[in-house]
Formats: sequence, structure tokens, C-alpha cells
Amino acid sequence: MKGIKPKVASKKQQLPVLLAIGFALLLSACASQKIRTETQQKSPTIQVLAINLQQKELRAAGMAFITPSSITGQEEDKQALALAFTGVLQKVRPDLRIVALPETLSSINRKGLTREYRQMFEDYRLTGIFDRETLQKVAEVTGMRYLAQLKLGAFRQESKSRFGFLGVRVVETKTSTIRLFLQIWDSNDGSVAWEGSQESTVSHESLAEEYVSMRSIVEESARDLVAQLP
Repeated sequence: MKGIKPKVASKKQQLPVLLAIGFALLLSACASQKIRTETQQKSPTIQVLAINLQQKELRAAGMAFITPSSITGQEEDKQALALAFTGVLQKVRPDLRIVALPETLSSINRKGLTREYRQMFEDYRLTGIFDRETLQKVAEVTGMRYLAQLKLGAFRQESKSRFGFLGVRVVETKTSTIRLFLQIWDSNDGSVAWEGSQESTVSHESLAEEYVSMRSIVEESARDLVAQLP
């Protein structure tokens, strides 16, 4: 009597089993994702050049933010950059008198300094120097001696799949990298009183098409740079 061969499941019969396994793995990934959603920042690179900015003078004289500069393609992020950075500075250093960018721009426009202000930035793009007389006028209308400018040197967002099943991405590592500069000018003599740069990468794992937002990475960078201020 011939042996009976075991029945081999057809591809159609195997498909529900594979889908069930895939669904179980997806649920497992979803569950574990609750543990892995924490944002992580790699060790940032910070460079600071403290020239002649003193803590006592900074507290007494105050600081106003002027228009940031940025890399090509990120020009529309200038306002968001200044807003996020100033928000962190005001929380971390409540001892400082700060004039945020919208207040600075409003004061400049009210006093009819728009053309001079624009010319100052056009000259800055060519020379890297802010005109002393215009700096003094901006300082006068804002009531602050020091003027701070942010520069967005680099910003990129990347995504890398960590787990997938049947061609479907389940978990991805979302990464954002930023290079940020802060330069503080003394309107009294038109000199750079302090400057610092920070470069960092922030990442998290996500099931959604959600990147680490620009605001969150700017806030991380701001905390690092503000911590270096006198």
C-alpha cells in the first residue's frame, strides 16, 4: 500500500496565513512603537567665541533680534526660526530683556527706517558687516544696546526604513539635522560682541510620515546655544 502524501497548501490557501502573520507583526510593531517614540539628540557640536560681551552689561542693556539669514530654499522659515529661538531664550533666561523680531520690525517701520534696514542687509550679504550707523538707529528705536541675528546654515530631513513586511514600511527612523549660528552685535561701536554655532541631529522612530519638525530641532539648538551665553 502506497504511503499517503501530505497535502501541500496552495498559494491561495497560504495567503491568509501570511497576511495574518503580517498583521500580527504590525500590531507588535505598533505596540513597541509606544516605547520608541522618544526623540533622541546626538551629541551636538558647539563652538563659541566670547569676545567682549559681559553678563552685567547684557542684563542691563538688553537685546533685540533682527531679521535672520538662511540658506537658499529656507527663506520662508526665517520668522519661524526667530520665534522658536526667542521663545526658548525667554524661558531659559528670564533675567534678560528681549525684544522679539516682530517688535523690532514694527519699531523700524514706525520710524521710517525700512530702506536703511534693507540696505544694511544687502551690504551684509556682500561684506558680512552690519553698518554701524544703521545698527545704532535700530538699537535706538528698540531701546536695546545689543542686536542678535540668527543664521540658518543648514537644515535637512531624512527617512530610513527600520522594519517592513511584504513591501510595506512599518517603522521608519526620521532624522533632522540643523546648523545654526547666533551673532550678537554691540550697537555702541558696531562690533561683534559674541557669536556661537551649533550643529546637531535629532531623530525618532515613527509609524507615520512624520518628520522631526523644524521647530523642535531649533528649540534643541537654542537650549544649547543659550546655555553658553554669559
